[in-house]
Amino acid sequence: MISRLVLALSFLLSAPAAPPEIEWQGGCPVAVPSGTRCGFLVVPERRDRPGKTIKVGFARFSSPSIRRKSDPVVFTAGGPGAATSQLIGTLRQMFPDRDVIALEQRGSRFSRPSLGCPEAVTRLLDHLIPPSGSGEPPPETCLGRLREEGVDLRGYTTEEIAADVVDLRQALGYPQWNLFGVSYSTRSMLRAAALDPEGTRAVVLDSFLPESVAWYDDAERNLLDVMAALGVRERFERLAARLDAAPLFVEAPDPLTEGRLTLTLSGGDLMTILGEAIRDARVAAALPALIDALEHGRREVLQPILDRAAPALTSYDWGLYHAVQCQDEVPFNEFAAEPRLFTALEDRRTCKEWKLKASKPAEASTEAPVLVVSGTLDPTTPSRTARPAAGRLPAARFVEFPGVGHGVFLTSVCGQRTIAAFVADPAAPAAAPCPAPYERVEAGDVHLTAAPYRLMSEPWLAAPLALFALIAVLQLVAGGGHGWALTAFAGLSGLAFAGLTLQIVYGQLEENEVVLALGVPAAVWPVTWLAILSVLLSALSLRFRRRWPQITSAVVGAGFLIWWFVWAM
Repeated sequence: MISRLVLALSFLLSAPAAPPEIEWQGGCPVAVPSGTRCGFLVVPERRDRPGKTIKVGFARFSSPSIRRKSDPVVFTAGGPGAATSQLIGTLRQMFPDRDVIALEQRGSRFSRPSLGCPEAVTRLLDHLIPPSGSGEPPPETCLGRLREEGVDLRGYTTEEIAADVVDLRQALGYPQWNLFGVSYSTRSMLRAAALDPEGTRAVVLDSFLPESVAWYDDAERNLLDVMAALGVRERFERLAARLDAAPLFVEAPDPLTEGRLTLTLSGGDLMTILGEAIRDARVAAALPALIDALEHGRREVLQPILDRAAPALTSYDWGLYHAVQCQDEVPFNEFAAEPRLFTALEDRRTCKEWKLKASKPAEASTEAPVLVVSGTLDPTTPSRTARPAAGRLPAARFVEFPGVGHGVFLTSVCGQRTIAAFVADPAAPAAAPCPAPYERVEAGDVHLTAAPYRLMSEPWLAAPLALFALIAVLQLVAGGGHGWALTAFAGLSGLAFAGLTLQIVYGQLEENEVVLALGVPAAVWPVTWLAILSVLLSALSLRFRRRWPQITSAVVGAGFLIWWFVWAM
């Protein structure tokens, strides 16, 4: 209680005398639902040194519901350094009877200034590019450039981000609202609740990152715990040891250009990349099949992950990220062992160069009702640390979601309903546990092939299948109309193959589309016999009738089988 009073008092003493201001924009920087306005919150860059002001972006959706509640939901994305406004459509659907505010972090891309730092991406990639030249890491240039632009990095901390939340409520005139944070922003939202007890009705902490957790010291354990839960830890560690001895070379998009890069992956590098990827529960469910493929040398299964990782690197504002991490996180880790994750290595190196002063722990808490949600497959903010931290909050409820990774509301519809029900009535009893949203995909459940992944971006490559299905329709119609039994049965077999194959593939698309990035469901193999039967029947029909339709059907069928077995499968 004393620490919370001190926290609130320090905020009040350092707060600016003038009320916070709003500057409304003519439009929004991203696509937003109708009824959304975007603007800037004008606040001091440092509240302990009022003078220079900055602009913090936000988007507000005004609910048109006749049952509209007076207390809105304010949400901030994680990171630190991730953008928020693009999620307002999802938030609007979760809370249709409330206004929804998507608040950016100060220094993010939709705030002014934006602490973008492409130099950090170059330095991260340097860990994965084979050594050349002197082998020295790229020089740190982001810090100097930001200082030349007049940015005071001491103003970009969790404490200041939390104070922005409080100022925005006052500026928009809401007596109370509900705070919603995910991952890193659970820290800033919990601090905002501590700073603004009268204005806080309820708090949702999705993938809770407690301030007491030394994230870097825990990172490798968290990831390996998820692999153990999926039954692949021992296999992965053998694979990682093999890659440490003989790194894997792969091609990947360059996130800063339109070119391609050749990357070399050690065991630690693969761990880092997979750790980011399996935050998505769909990828986590497919991890057993993916590890098996890598064990057998099928490096192409990494391509979808690498293709997604490239734009993810540029989605963060790394100047803001490092400003927060170097003051609020890195100083409180021991780094007793050399990190295997190259992201942790780079963060530690950058913070040594930036030399920012460590912040003071706030030990924030709140008397408001709190819902803490966590996924059992979260490799970043696991239940192991979130559950006891939730237990230390006076009015918190902890709910765990099986088979869910990082960011429960992003991948679990049941999680969204649970959060929405809590906001509607924080005192209501918790709903029944949710089932896992995705089934685990084992090695035998998928036939590895790059064809489905290529078809997602180049659908014209499926032309042989479309032509085969068209010929099958013509065979069925012509054979049935003229009494040509072999031709009709050839068409029927071909159509059955095409229909069942599409049904299996689209069923997988609805269940977990990530599996199609690895290959096709193994159930397609038995169906292939129908295609073979169709082609054999077409060939047999040539013994009785060698007209151009029969010849065309046989040639198309034979060509399709070559395409199917050589390219598709």
